[in-house]
Amino acid sequence: MKGMNSAMANKILVVDDDLNIGEVLKLYLEKEGFEVKTAGDGVEAVDVFKIFEPDLVLLDIMMPGKDGWQVCREIREQSAKPIIMLSAKGEVFDKVLGLELGADDYIVKPFDNKEVAARIKAVLRRYHSRDNFNTDEVIKFDNLEISKQKYELKLRGVPVDVPPKELELLYFLTANYNRVFTRDQLLDKVWGFDYLGDSRTVDVHVKRLREKLEGVSDKWILKTVWGVGYKFELL
Repeated sequence: MKGMNSAMANKILVVDDDLNIGEVLKLYLEKEGFEVKTAGDGVEAVDVFKIFEPDLVLLDIMMPGKDGWQVCREIREQSAKPIIMLSAKGEVFDKVLGLELGADDYIVKPFDNKEVAARIKAVLRRYHSRDNFNTDEVIKFDNLEISKQKYELKLRGVPVDVPPKELELLYFLTANYNRVFTRDQLLDKVWGFDYLGDSRTVDVHVKRLREKLEGVSDKWILKTVWGVGYKFELL
């Protein structure tokens, strides 16, 4: 494997209906040591994902037929592998929607190939840092159980589907219960110091967690500390 640590994943799926963009990215990323396959639409992307089993997906949003949002949903139903969204649109709404669907990062076109490669490597580093997150440590509170080893969240004893970053955020807050963390601290601890997003990422994930946790227990709360950040508070 060229130029990369053998412990790191190296299979990338590039999905873009602009075949020129797909081919240029493929050639550049291959020079960076990745194994790359491309797909020109959403339907093909889902099929290739199942066969190729990539370690990361570069996913264009605006495609005819099945768009990037739908592809992201379908991938998240079967896999926690990292997804970086690509789009010519830079609105906050797009970024928030992508994060809510489980995307790990977001790149706005036009982009520099070096930036794309750097983002991929950063996301893969964060993803593989989960090797430090796989010991059999289970956190339990009233009607709440989080397993590191299984990457599993149980509410009232029932497993609940949850994107990896939401689980990691909830684990970190519960492991440090009653402590307040700023958004920047949470970005550093959960997403990694080299994350290139902004603090709204934390807000989106907290919002989604609250939707799942609503009414589960009256003995704890995922609390907003106004002007500071968030904490998991025991009542």
